Amino acid sequence: MNTDYRKSLPGTDLDYFDTRAAVEAIQPGAYAGLPYTSRVLAENLVRRCNPDMLTDALTQLIERRRDLDFPWFPARVVCHDILGQTALVDLAGLRDAIAEKGGDPAKVNPVVPTQLIVDHSLAVEHAGFDKEAFEKNRAIEDRRNEDRFHFIDWTKKAFKNVDVIPPGNGIMHQINLERMSPVIQVRPDEHGKHVAFPDTLVGTDSHTPMVDALGVIAVGVGGLEAESVMLGRASWMRLPDIIGVELTGKPSPGITATDIVLAITEFLRNAKVVSAYLEFFGEGAAHLTLGDRATISNMTPEFGATAAMFYIDQQTLDYLKLTGREDDQIKLVETYAKQAGLWADSLENAEYERVLTFDLSSVDRTIAGPSNPHSRVATRDLAARGISGKVENEPGLMPDGAVIIAAITSCTNTSNPRNMIAAGLMARNANARGLARKPWVKSSLAPGSKTVQLYLEEAGLLSELETLGFGVVAFACTTCNGMSGALDPVIQKELVDRDLYSTAVLSGNRNFDGRIHPYAKQAFLASPPLVVAYAIAGTIRFDIEKDVLGTDHEGNPVMLMDLWPSDEEIDAIVAESVKPQHYRDVYIPMFEVKADNGPQVEPLYDWRPQSTYIRRPPYWDKEGDGALGGERTLKGMRPLAVLGDNITTDHLSPSNAIMADSAAGEYLAKMGLPEEDFNSYATHRGDHLTALRATFANPKLRNEMAQREGEVKQGSLARIEPEGEVTRMWEAIETYMKRKQPLIIVAGADYGQGSSRDWAAKGVRLAGVEAIVAEGFERIHRTNLLGMGVLPLEFTPGTTRKTLAIDGTETYDVIGEFTPRNTLTLIIHRRDGERVEVPVICRLDTQEEVSIYSAGGVLQRFAQDFLESEAVA
Repeated sequence: MNTDYRKSLPGTDLDYFDTRAAVEAIQPGAYAGLPYTSRVLAENLVRRCNPDMLTDALTQLIERRRDLDFPWFPARVVCHDILGQTALVDLAGLRDAIAEKGGDPAKVNPVVPTQLIVDHSLAVEHAGFDKEAFEKNRAIEDRRNEDRFHFIDWTKKAFKNVDVIPPGNGIMHQINLERMSPVIQVRPDEHGKHVAFPDTLVGTDSHTPMVDALGVIAVGVGGLEAESVMLGRASWMRLPDIIGVELTGKPSPGITATDIVLAITEFLRNAKVVSAYLEFFGEGAAHLTLGDRATISNMTPEFGATAAMFYIDQQTLDYLKLTGREDDQIKLVETYAKQAGLWADSLENAEYERVLTFDLSSVDRTIAGPSNPHSRVATRDLAARGISGKVENEPGLMPDGAVIIAAITSCTNTSNPRNMIAAGLMARNANARGLARKPWVKSSLAPGSKTVQLYLEEAGLLSELETLGFGVVAFACTTCNGMSGALDPVIQKELVDRDLYSTAVLSGNRNFDGRIHPYAKQAFLASPPLVVAYAIAGTIRFDIEKDVLGTDHEGNPVMLMDLWPSDEEIDAIVAESVKPQHYRDVYIPMFEVKADNGPQVEPLYDWRPQSTYIRRPPYWDKEGDGALGGERTLKGMRPLAVLGDNITTDHLSPSNAIMADSAAGEYLAKMGLPEEDFNSYATHRGDHLTALRATFANPKLRNEMAQREGEVKQGSLARIEPEGEVTRMWEAIETYMKRKQPLIIVAGADYGQGSSRDWAAKGVRLAGVEAIVAEGFERIHRTNLLGMGVLPLEFTPGTTRKTLAIDGTETYDVIGEFTPRNTLTLIIHRRDGERVEVPVICRLDTQEEVSIYSAGGVLQRFAQDFLESEAVA
């Protein structure tokens, strides 16, 4: 720690680092103009940065310069079990590699406190109209994931600095918001003196910024970047684009936080905020509850941004009190924020290079879809947009646009008490009028925290939701993550036989094609009370504002506005029924320190050879399936795929249920796994042999190399060259692996948007892809690619796969010097012998990234450094 600016924090027995003094030693008066993000980053530099580079690093923040890299040291790492488990599988494999080279494997541990929450493993096999759904779903989860949970249990005993929250307790982001983040951290230094500083973190999920609502810089990263932070390495960065977002006005009556965030998502997508840090302020922001702010911050990746910050203010303190935090901690947050200039009043003169203004009073009731969370549709415009419409339907059959899944799910909305109480009141009012869910609708309630169940029970509303089919099926990330479970076989047969256009409606944050359920052709995002309404309507073709939902006991027509609760009623019940004791009852037992984790375990994991969930990774091997120890030549590469714009990580590595006729399904059957236990792609990512077969396995993929009669055929398809044979993607990958053929992917704009899954990068690398050239990359996916040793290249403006007339018959070379953002040359060798040289930008953005890529990836780099340090010691 630097000591020059270390001082006593007034009113406490703690020290802190006076960032204002450090900044103003360089430029007097500069601190008042710094945005919130810059102030927190500056504190991190003053406390942790090498003193020799501190002045240059702070100058980057003060002068808004972006010509130098500077380090950021997050205070902790938060993981869900999918990426968290795969990260720990990688570390277990790293221990093996270190041991084989003569190093001590027990010394390979996370240096930064790491919290793993098991929340992505449960599928909704039993819906909310089954009174025993929760117990049955948990039993299935434990049976299917026994290998995974065995490994996770080993990690908490084998690794230092790893805490595990077991399954059945809630969603990572909601637990982080409601309990794990203290907002202001207190830790002892090497002399035992305690220091206060802002909580910061990275998380292995793109929605990690949800806790930005508390004023905590929390960034979603891929598993590979998280592994690097876990192991004590700085996250190197350049000053991000920090954009102010002024919120004005106030929401109209009946407008939910979901409506607000869907409208903001559309607004910010259009405003081009990709990779930016957003800071929300203004009169509108001041009046938003912390729950509303968290709903906004949660959807940061849907904006395309990196973070969505709110200042610390009275709303922050009120929320900490509501969620049962200790009085001393709440007082510390206030004291530190006011002393360090992180309190809202201290940021009145903050200067932004760009300010956007959004009027909250402009928001209508809204859904988003189909296919994208930024495709907003005001519900009053459903007919005009062609979503609703009168359709003739035969009695006894499902209608066109049938809603086959209606799910109140996802931390985006279940963390917001107003949204959940509104859904409960909607159900109560529908029950009172005699309305019911349509029989083909698979309904579910999967809160992100057990506190939701407690306050719904307190309000007398859980039973109302259960009556309508929205009983609790899990405390986990379910439908929003593609874990919506199997449909009733009768309903599934009708969908297939009639080729019916069927949909899902969920209170989630993602609705990409193919994500929610294989038989839901499209999906729509909506607030929890609207999800209830669509379960009653039973079809997306229904004009939810104008059509009649049903008739009451007296034969009177019932419409949405007859059921919609007033803001006053919602707020009154929230005030009466949501209590700090609920949060204490849930979280104090969950986070009790347990000194004894059971018997000690060996430092090396005993890999189970027949497991399809956990397998020793091959990243250090020079031979065998998926071996990455060989050289990357960047010569003679053939395209595995030529792709358009907006390719998501769901296209690259889907997370939903594994179908029997997929490459992964065929492999699992061969391994002796019964089809009912195939589980999801996501749960098998600890086994590279299963996960590799998920690469480009999305049935909605459009690989332009798979053309028939001039049209791109949809599906998991590729074309093997030079034969020109169109096959399933896995057969093409398998063929090229046997040939040891280096590969490239050519793509359009916004490549890799969506969830921060590292297997979207691991899969293509194991398949033999050495480079990807695209018009632009999503931030997290780009870092995952270089972390796996895949070279991200960007076309210069005006150059695309179309202007170059790329058809996939070519081979490619890359030449040039690998320095940050240098211009390299992509050489295209066409089939007719023509040679084309194309300038491309090397998207290794910092010298640290160049170093990681040159080593072959994050894990290879760490192994090299570890063995070198061991040799010196």
